[in-house]
Amino acid sequence: MSSRSVSGTTVVKSACSLCFSCCGLLLHVKDGKLVKVEGMPEHPISKGRLCPKGASLVDFVYSPDRILYPMRREGKEWKRISWQKALDIIAEKLLDIKRNYGAHSLVITKGLTYYMGARANAQLVHRFGDVYGTPNHFMADNGCFRTGVVARMKTFGAFVCPDIERSKCVVLWGHNPHASLRHRAWWVIPAAKENGAKLIVIDPRRTPFAREADVHVQPRPGSDGALALGIMNVIISEELYDKAFVDKWTEGFDKLVNHVRAFTPEEVERITWVPAVTVVNIARMYATTKPACIVPGFETPDIRADGFAFCRSLAVLQAITGNFLVPGGLKNVPRWQEHSIRLLDKLEENCLGADRFPLWWEGASREHGEGQATMLLDTMLSEKPYPIKAMIVTGANPLSAWPNTEKVLRALKKLDLMVVMDPVMTQTAQQADIVLPAATFLEKTQMCHFHWEIHGMPYVQMRSKAIQVGESWSDAKFWIELAKRMGYAEYFPWKDELELYDYVMEPMGLTVKGLLEKPEGIMYGECDYNIEKGLQTPSGKVEIVSESLKNVGGDPLPCYCESPESPFSTPELLQEYPLVLTTGSRVPEYFHSQLRGIHQLNNLCPELTAEIHPKTATEYGINDKDMIEVRTKRGAITVKADVTEDIVPGAVNIGHGWQENNVNILTDDAPVDPVSGNPSLKAMLCRVTRI
Repeated sequence: MSSRSVSGTTVVKSACSLCFSCCGLLLHVKDGKLVKVEGMPEHPISKGRLCPKGASLVDFVYSPDRILYPMRREGKEWKRISWQKALDIIAEKLLDIKRNYGAHSLVITKGLTYYMGARANAQLVHRFGDVYGTPNHFMADNGCFRTGVVARMKTFGAFVCPDIERSKCVVLWGHNPHASLRHRAWWVIPAAKENGAKLIVIDPRRTPFAREADVHVQPRPGSDGALALGIMNVIISEELYDKAFVDKWTEGFDKLVNHVRAFTPEEVERITWVPAVTVVNIARMYATTKPACIVPGFETPDIRADGFAFCRSLAVLQAITGNFLVPGGLKNVPRWQEHSIRLLDKLEENCLGADRFPLWWEGASREHGEGQATMLLDTMLSEKPYPIKAMIVTGANPLSAWPNTEKVLRALKKLDLMVVMDPVMTQTAQQADIVLPAATFLEKTQMCHFHWEIHGMPYVQMRSKAIQVGESWSDAKFWIELAKRMGYAEYFPWKDELELYDYVMEPMGLTVKGLLEKPEGIMYGECDYNIEKGLQTPSGKVEIVSESLKNVGGDPLPCYCESPESPFSTPELLQEYPLVLTTGSRVPEYFHSQLRGIHQLNNLCPELTAEIHPKTATEYGINDKDMIEVRTKRGAITVKADVTEDIVPGAVNIGHGWQENNVNILTDDAPVDPVSGNPSLKAMLCRVTRI
């Protein structure tokens, strides 16, 4: 069963939802309250460990920032209302907006909670949109790892995962497991190293694994794509590629040979700041140590001008060295299969950005695809091609997480209705007309099955409701009840999410009851490396050259382009903005903008800092812990300098998610990746001034 009693305390097995690791938990509940949290020893991912976020769960659940009941803004004050009143107001306003402006004037924005729960929950939101008539859905993965998913699918015909623990050469490319996916730092990468694996770290920052790596290189932020093509140049010119695999299983290798000739080690050194001899050494180590796998960071490859092409380069590197579908290279993980609950035939148009970025819209399957959020703000401000009048934000915080904060705020203020459903009063919620109390993962029964995609593990677990806080509702309950209130009951026949889960899990042969009886979770399949089954690409091979990309205006080969602002693309800006700013690095205490009000975590990580190398700091008269202004073309923030040799000279690194001095005041929302439409958040120009 999902719980047992120990000395008057009920112990409930669950899985954390505060980051992508989804570590196993033992929740100690007494008199209806959470009193203690421990790690679940038998959990296959965390193996009994907890990070600072998981250890702070009691403080998080009972945070004074929790939204405990629905509220409506009246002037500058919040007035408590009932759930029924809130649903009445929202339903009436949405129906009015649809009559006057069209269904597409509603935008729905979802956060990562929909990834760390059941995909059915996300599809439930889409189903509501389908019935209402809006195609405009936007999700957090817009600026996260979806680019890499689509790039691998276009190259391999499927999304495959690195087989880290069996590898003999692990390349961490912009990935810091000590701050993100900590189970990889706890046991996955150590297991590979104990088995004799070499470790290559490619990161402008000196991370914990960089300190113990066989090779650590620090490229100029934003130049990784050139480094990847330079590594290919060496592998091909020295004939270190897997000739048998290339001949049998790849399409377009001859064109790749010509394509990478320009990226000599010397040219790559000029572009990336990585010495030519190091480029050669990395290429030789990676290509000659078998098997090998490349493990990119979640958003590191994605949110840059050449993000899609760079993700394709990493995939091609795996293929030409014969590390595709082999133990220790890339492995195929059985996908979670479920009934779709979409009603696509009810939609009369595509989402914003679908015409400009068609591969982005279709690439991850229109069945659960999202729009490109970089197109949304301009539409909201210009009201072209149509006005956006309402936004429902659930489990997301655009005012913190989206680039160009000032522009986001202007856009939100133009809405006639903004509803925010969240456990806590976020910066975005403070701007809302109605706020709704969202249940945390401890306050609802919910599937957790995305491990196949994140961890390369065909594993599913059912979280069991352990407590109730205030009047919180699950997101699924909200959407079902709102649909019924708006007259859509026939399209939402489930009485609750448990009935919905039973329906969608039918293809897997699983039930809610059965999973709750195995609260530690189950494996639902086995990984395989059988390439002979064929690949789901147009050619049936690994597509180094992708004609389908060419057909939608993309480059059929992995290419490199500079960031919109860089020493090479905008040399005229260097006098005013001489340094390269990179943003978005993670810390183990927080997850994006979440958990910022937890005192236990604030004590561990109390403030935002700007990492700057001693050589760079000396040049600008900056000492450690000085307050400095960091300025870009968009704006400026004031932060404390962290003078450290852990960042490459000439660059500045600032984390994200802080309410005060939000780094997104500095970033640009312009869609610069020609395939995905993503902005460039990993590389822009800035200047620093001591205050």
